[in-house]
Amino acid sequence: MGLLSRKFYARPTLAVARDLLGQRLVRLLDSHRLSGRIVEVEAYIGEMDQASHARPGLTNRNAAMYGPPGHAYVYFIYGLYYCLNVVTEAKGSPAAVLIRALEPLEGLEMMRHHRPNRPDRELTNGPAKLCQALAVNKSQNHADLCQRDTLWIQDGWLATGEQIATSPRVGVRGDQTALAAPWRFYIQDHPFLSR
Repeated sequence: MGLLSRKFYARPTLAVARDLLGQRLVRLLDSHRLSGRIVEVEAYIGEMDQASHARPGLTNRNAAMYGPPGHAYVYFIYGLYYCLNVVTEAKGSPAAVLIRALEPLEGLEMMRHHRPNRPDRELTNGPAKLCQALAVNKSQNHADLCQRDTLWIQDGWLATGEQIATSPRVGVRGDQTALAAPWRFYIQDHPFLSR
């Protein structure tokens, strides 16, 4: 399985979001490979998107969103959890895709260790949960996802049109446009969805 190329990410964010479904997120941790199939994502596009972290303009927190496509944007929420985004589009154009849910494929024992006393269906079925399960944290912020290092995305299978569903994003704030935008993409009826 090959790595997704920089060209894959340097496209309109909504196209990248759809095409990430079925791809494999891989984390190398202490020589252990943990991975999961991406089954749910959300797109955030530009400073005009009132639900986006780019809304206030460039800050220390969101700087990765303005970086080159194919890099990770990892942020901390509620003082407890990390969330992983994939930066898209051209450098200077703040857009990213939040990875919302994975189907665990490799390294389940280690994922269970990171998220103890939970059924396997709840290991990676949310953005903070998958970061806990794969031990993704601020040290992966700005990571180049186009290189095999500690975190990358590689070819999986491409979800087809009839498998893909859309909805408004989950739990966002902003204006009516941000609340209604159908920028959540997911594999329909998949058991590992966040909701």
